[in-house]
Amino acid sequence: MTKMIHSYWAYLVLLILIMAVVNAIIGLTSKKDFKAKDLRISLFALITAHIQLIIGFIAYYTSLYYETMRIVGMGEVMKNSELRKPLIEHPLLILIAIALITIGFSKHKKKTADAAKFKTLAIYYTIALILILAVIPWDLWFANL
Repeated sequence: MTKMIHSYWAYLVLLILIMAVVNAIIGLTSKKDFKAKDLRISLFALITAHIQLIIGFIAYYTSLYYETMRIVGMGEVMKNSELRKPLIEHPLLILIAIALITIGFSKHKKKTADAAKFKTLAIYYTIALILILAVIPWDLWFANL
C-alpha cells in the first residue's frame, strides 16, 4: 500500500515541480514581478517533495528490498545493479534533489530582486528535477498507469 501511495504521489510531485521550474524560467526570462502566486507554486513543490520523502522513507524501510539488504549485506547490494538502484541510487539522488529544492527555496527568500528570486528557484529546482527524472524507475512507473 505504501509503495502504491509513493508511486502515485510521485506523479503529483513531478507535475508541481515541472510547473515550478517553468514558472521560474518564465518569470526570469520575461522579467516578471515575483508575486504571491510564484511563492505558492515554489512552496507547493517544496511541500509535495517533502511529503514524498516521508512516504518514501516508509516505503523503503517496509520493502522487500530493504529486507533483502539486511539478509545479504551491503557488499552484495553494491555488486547487484538490480538491488543497488532501488536501495542506494534512487534514495540517495532523491535525497540530494529534495535538499536542492529546500536550499533553493530558502535562498530565494533572502533575495530582494525579483529576477534573483526567479533565477535561484530556476537553478535549484531544475537541477533537482533532472536528478529526479534520472532515477525514476520508468519501467515500474509506466506499469502503474
